[in-house]
Amino acid sequence: MGSLALNNITKSFGKVDVIKGVDLEVKDGEFVIFVGPSGCGKSTLLRIIAGLEDATGGSVEIDGAAVNATPPSKRGIAMVFQTYALYPHLTVRDNMSLGLKQAKHPAAQIAERVEMATRMLSLEPYLDRRPAELSGGQRQRVAIGRAVVRKPKLFLFDEPLSNLDAALRVNTRLEIARLHRELGSTMIYVTHDQTEAMTLADRIVVLNAGRIEQVGTPMELYNDPANLFVAGFIGSPQMNFIEASQLGRQDAKTIGVRPEHISVDGTEGDIKGRVSHIEHLGADTNVYLDCGEAGLVCARLFGEHRFGIDSTLHARFDARRLYRFDDQGKVIR
Repeated sequence: MGSLALNNITKSFGKVDVIKGVDLEVKDGEFVIFVGPSGCGKSTLLRIIAGLEDATGGSVEIDGAAVNATPPSKRGIAMVFQTYALYPHLTVRDNMSLGLKQAKHPAAQIAERVEMATRMLSLEPYLDRRPAELSGGQRQRVAIGRAVVRKPKLFLFDEPLSNLDAALRVNTRLEIARLHRELGSTMIYVTHDQTEAMTLADRIVVLNAGRIEQVGTPMELYNDPANLFVAGFIGSPQMNFIEASQLGRQDAKTIGVRPEHISVDGTEGDIKGRVSHIEHLGADTNVYLDCGEAGLVCARLFGEHRFGIDSTLHARFDARRLYRFDDQGKVIR
């Protein structure tokens, strides 16, 4: 079991309120990811769950029991850090088994768990190497293996892929997804990378300035954002926001449309602009139009497209995929 409940969690550092009343329930076996901009409180919230920070107010419950006064080592959690935190003088085998040895687990049980983790993470060739002899991706797999052998109630990941290059991030992301399927354990994961969130999470928690803006599945947040902040944060390139009056509309303060829901041509559309920049990505082409007072509008087109810089194009919006926001930034249903 590994359910988690956060009940009106607050955290202040002096006069600065960092977490401002967070309520959240995570079911046993869920993969939940915290996302948000730098300073939104996502890592602080993870550290409160782990017991590395004390909440100023509210309660943390694991499997229905309050753990506010329980030290980290007794909470049944295992944490994977961004910086690996491996002991440089120990081999891979010893790094993974050290925690179990300190907890005085039987030698046979330690060997069995290390073998299981080694097999799951394809670390067999590296067991007798030290961290300095490993690549960044291999070190992160060792750090994950050290967490796996503990068989915790909760896995906590604090931006574990941030130090890896692009190819390694993809490979390690796939390994974490497979690990979750095989273990069926509850995982709480912090990242600023929405691609990680969209591809890994059962549910995403979008945080902003210490508060939860919205909780939902990746596609719920993409298709049905609650407000301007979530709409702009989820999706890449981000949603275009245009003052409704610039489009001759009076039914909202702001109109939102995703780049992939815009087509362009040289004759007619909802708005026209000057091509200011083009990103050729192979499978897609991002075209940026300077639409004067309406601002910069990005259209994401499938395939390769060639347009001249400074040429004039018309952008047509998919009317079925427009979002309307009021003057408070809330979506108008």
